[in-house]
Amino acid sequence: MLAPNPEDRCANGDRRLLAPPLAVSDLSVFYDGRAALDEVSWTAPEQGLLAIVGPNGAGKSTLLKAILGLVPSASGSVLCHGEPVGRMLDHLAYVPQRAAVDWDFPATALDVVLQGMVRRVGLFRRYGRRHRERAKAFLDQVGMASFAGQQIGALSGGQQQRVFLARGLAREAGILLLDEPLAGVDAVSEDVILRVFDDLRAAGRLVVCVHHDLGTVVGRFDDVLILNRRVIAAGPVRDAFTPANLGRAYGVPLVVSPSSVAAA
Repeated sequence: MLAPNPEDRCANGDRRLLAPPLAVSDLSVFYDGRAALDEVSWTAPEQGLLAIVGPNGAGKSTLLKAILGLVPSASGSVLCHGEPVGRMLDHLAYVPQRAAVDWDFPATALDVVLQGMVRRVGLFRRYGRRHRERAKAFLDQVGMASFAGQQIGALSGGQQQRVFLARGLAREAGILLLDEPLAGVDAVSEDVILRVFDDLRAAGRLVVCVHHDLGTVVGRFDDVLILNRRVIAAGPVRDAFTPANLGRAYGVPLVVSPSSVAAA
């Protein structure tokens, strides 16, 4: 079980920071003159598991990248615990889509996890035995300790996803942003990833996932952000994840059940 993250506490160590972990205000992003995000305003919950859902091209991945400053925004702002997000990057960890990674890079699974510690260790400092043992512990947490010396490109898709989740954990951040972490993974990897998510929730962390499977939002996630370039709805799953809101996002009526979502 993960311990509560000390970064999420005030200087006196007695209470959580009062400002929300993430607050996005009037955020707009344009690609080639077209709006990928159009005046998005959204405040994340204090903790728990949150799914970002919406149709293809809705700006889900763009939102994560814009929060982190990986793509330029045309307008708007992002605050992390009340501060500009650029000052608070140590509070954030990002796990990109597997398609965005160069799997031919000559790095082992252990090397990848050590990359998650670079902001704490220092860019030009060498990793010591303590750091390597810590990295192996994160690999063990995702069931990949026995693959520590394996070249990352030689692993299966699910194994690669677990290694990059371990790298995200290695940042020891209070907020994890993951872009489709369950897409295309095998059943074993899915079970491991969901177990880690449950541990993160229990430890008081905030996990924000771009998620493609509407049929598994109910029962897996606490909150949802429904996006289609603009915010369609946001809040607890029981309140926001409704056929009406999904219909507004996807443009067709949808029937929602705990195990499936289908066009009506």
